Amino acid sequence: MAAVQRLLRAAASSSSSSAAAAAGRRRMATSLAPEQTPAGAPAFPFAGAERRRRPAHERNVQWVFLGCPGVGKGTYASRLSRLLGVPHIATGDLVRDELASTGPDAVQLKEIVNQGKLVSDEIIINLLSKRLKKGEEKGESGFILDGFPRTVNQAEILDGVTDIDMVVNLKLREDIIVQKCLGRRICGQCGKNFNLACIDVKAENGLPPIYMSPLLPPNNCMSKLLTRDDDTEEVVRNRLRIYNQMSQPVEDFYQKQGKVLEFDLPGGIPESWPKLLDVLNLEDQQEMKLAAA
Repeated sequence: MAAVQRLLRAAASSSSSSAAAAAGRRRMATSLAPEQTPAGAPAFPFAGAERRRRPAHERNVQWVFLGCPGVGKGTYASRLSRLLGVPHIATGDLVRDELASTGPDAVQLKEIVNQGKLVSDEIIINLLSKRLKKGEEKGESGFILDGFPRTVNQAEILDGVTDIDMVVNLKLREDIIVQKCLGRRICGQCGKNFNLACIDVKAENGLPPIYMSPLLPPNNCMSKLLTRDDDTEEVVRNRLRIYNQMSQPVEDFYQKQGKVLEFDLPGGIPESWPKLLDVLNLEDQQEMKLAAA
């Protein structure tokens, strides 16, 4: 609870005061490795205010996934979440849950999302704080953040209250991302996500070929598929344009800390998942069992 309250206070002060923004930049310039963090520093988001930040070897991973909308952050973050036993916290899911609710932010959020705009720092941090509070009460440890931070302001707030171990930056060509987004579907009954796009791009102009097979629904879901309101080509391209304008400063923020792992997706899940595990020095025992069967 105390950590969540600190997050909210930091968000409010950083958005309303240039002095707070300067303080955030000083935090960035003087950020300490986990083992260097002084005693009494605030922990985030699953520890009490009096506890010092736990060094990486004493806790679960604290990772951030970056990448433009539609690149597949949720797919790979959720798989790693299950593999490592840490919560996957996707701000996109938090926004969609709020849109489906009758909360006070739902109407404002719907207008923002349908126009392809990015949700404000204040709204995102409020939604994230609610999620972290629930996790803290359940005793969750570590996290994989997906879709946060999206701005340097958010990164500075996060950097002031926790130690991010690694930032995985997923990369994919824009024309392929547009195809993926236009192929996304949601089952109106079970809520599962599918993708009807079959992407088969040949090698050209020095770029490698990329193949991504569709993620088709079972027969009982086929007649219940829905397209998200914001998955139109105009909205998708506008969302990508806004993201690209804002993402480079965030990438630079973490590059200066030496925390960014760049990963160019070579294809769909069958091609990309084992290569991602390899660069992360991880093994998926379940996948290995299925491959050997």
